[in-house]
Amino acid sequence: MRMLLNFRLFSKIYLALVILILIIVGSTISYRLIEGWSWLDSFYQTIITVSTVGFGEVHPLTDNGKLYTAFLIITSFGTFAYAVSSITSYVVSGEYRKYFKDFKTMRQIENINNHIIVCGYGRVGQKTVETLKLHGEKFIVLENNPTIVEQFRIDSEFLYLQGDATEDKTLLNAGVKNAKALITALPSDADNLFVVLSAKELNPKLKVISRASKPTTKKKLKMAGANNVIMPDSLGGSHMAQMVSTPDVIEFLDQISIQGENEITLEGVNFKDVPEGCKFKSLADLKQQFSMCNIIGYKTPKGDYIINPSEDIAIVPNSKIFVLGNPEQIRELNEIFGIK
Repeated sequence: MRMLLNFRLFSKIYLALVILILIIVGSTISYRLIEGWSWLDSFYQTIITVSTVGFGEVHPLTDNGKLYTAFLIITSFGTFAYAVSSITSYVVSGEYRKYFKDFKTMRQIENINNHIIVCGYGRVGQKTVETLKLHGEKFIVLENNPTIVEQFRIDSEFLYLQGDATEDKTLLNAGVKNAKALITALPSDADNLFVVLSAKELNPKLKVISRASKPTTKKKLKMAGANNVIMPDSLGGSHMAQMVSTPDVIEFLDQISIQGENEITLEGVNFKDVPEGCKFKSLADLKQQFSMCNIIGYKTPKGDYIINPSEDIAIVPNSKIFVLGNPEQIRELNEIFGIK
């Protein structure tokens, strides 16, 4: 029922029905006044005239009645045909299925929280979505290109919303106030800057990661409130150069995966996920109790990173450890720590 009350989804049908109803009501009243017929006869004459089915007159028409009937046939024929074709097109062309999916998607978006908003579904946005899916994250894609959105309707497995990400209304519809992060991967640095400013204004606690094409924009995005700024072209060029300078090191790093699909996997473990018996103890104690823990990094409560940390470092609140292992070791570790 709520879907049927959504004017945006069925505006064509509603417009056609309203016009058709006005013609039927107006003509019924007109026949009543002109010919003095009963309400039923006036309604029936209106229906057979508007639909042009060719039935005979209910009663002999007066001259005024004939003139009005001729006027009604001329003016209502196109309207009736438009109304019928609009309703038929929704059924035959399958548009109702498209609107049903849009409505279902909007209902899901209304109830989502602690999710990630991805602005733009270009090359960077597609890779972002692919990685988020591997991590099992909840996310919404904002895309303004009708062609891409139509493809979403056909075969997408994630939530989407058509709209301009630079507009506050679109961000609010995507639940920016309840989101945990926003990734803006629009092709224009100016648009990304605007999205960052708008998102931070609507939700100051939101973690924002932005794409940048020019080095001069990176500083501006940081000033606007972006927590991280990524330059895909710069990263790609640097990676290719290092493949020549230090190929073995880079190839080894490429084998490390954070989603558990490669032979080597990297997992981050927060303090809250560490078993109660190991909290506030040293990394040596953790390694002794869980032999699969190959701890290669440590993040301090202040946000500093330590590579190959000393074993006497304690696991304290707001800290994080980074464990390296094969997929089986990481799965075993996650089961013990209760990490999804």
